[in-house]
Amino acid sequence: MLAVSSLFHISMPTEIELRSLAAAHLGAALAIEAQTSPHPWTRGDFEGSLLAGHWAQGLWRGSELLGYCLAMPAADEAHLLNIAVAPPHQRHGLAQRLMRALLDWARAHEAREVWLEVRAGNARAQRLYLRLGFAPAGRRPGYYPCPDGSREDALLMRLALAPHHNAQGAAA
Repeated sequence: MLAVSSLFHISMPTEIELRSLAAAHLGAALAIEAQTSPHPWTRGDFEGSLLAGHWAQGLWRGSELLGYCLAMPAADEAHLLNIAVAPPHQRHGLAQRLMRALLDWARAHEAREVWLEVRAGNARAQRLYLRLGFAPAGRRPGYYPCPDGSREDALLMRLALAPHHNAQGAAA
């Protein structure tokens, strides 16, 4: 006879992996977006980013999307377009993990700096960006739409990246 506890043991994947975000994942991304943004991206916004070949990565536990990050390369810089972590998985370092992956990608593509906009009222995100080395670089008045029809300012933030070095240690 089996013990009751062994009947209910279900093996759940615990490892969180960084993997590409594709069109097939947009339903999960849109669900997170709806829970985390006062003015969520549309399916068309995500599809346009994917079609343009922007960097689009998700953090996954098995088949569950926990969060995502999209960024656009531009000349010798990168621009964060969107980042979100599902509410049940917030405050566990996942946004920082996504941002570090973005910075690694930007360095690998020889970006000299990374830019982002963040809602002026989003102190939690601002603290994360400051911890990662971003510095305020300006303000965009009325940048973000709000559900009530008003507009919220964006803080423009910038991170200068150290020059990429080749195998001999010389700047590329």
